[in-house]
Amino acid sequence: MNRLLNTKGKLLGIDFGDKRTGLAVSDPSRILASGIGYISPGGIVKVADKIAEVCAEQRIVGIVLGLPVNMDGSQGFRADRIKELAALLEERMPSVPVAFFDERLSTMAAARFLNETNTRGAKRKSVVDTLSAQIILQNALDKLKYMQNN
Repeated sequence: MNRLLNTKGKLLGIDFGDKRTGLAVSDPSRILASGIGYISPGGIVKVADKIAEVCAEQRIVGIVLGLPVNMDGSQGFRADRIKELAALLEERMPSVPVAFFDERLSTMAAARFLNETNTRGAKRKSVVDTLSAQIILQNALDKLKYMQNN
């Protein structure tokens, strides 16, 4: 997260998945994260290419990638895939810093919210990844604000 402290402007939050990758963007003042949808271009290289396009369109200055950490704090295969995606993004956009944020409970929080709003079926599948990205980014924004004030 330290890599993002000295940047100013919009951040992109990413919840990378095998089928769908959820995306969220912050406002320029970094107060609020908003989901902007998901992408599913197929394959990690195509995902990196599409994310680079989104970054250019949205004028993104930094990326927050959800890092899947096990409940015991260890990292497994999924974390390795996220790090692979980060390397691909850094190749495509060397001036855009990439930071990781522990996403341990983001999918559970998204599922709980969707349960409370009675969102079911195909609609649920279409929003869960976007909502997870939004939760990851909002948590990262809150942490950045805390880091700046302390």
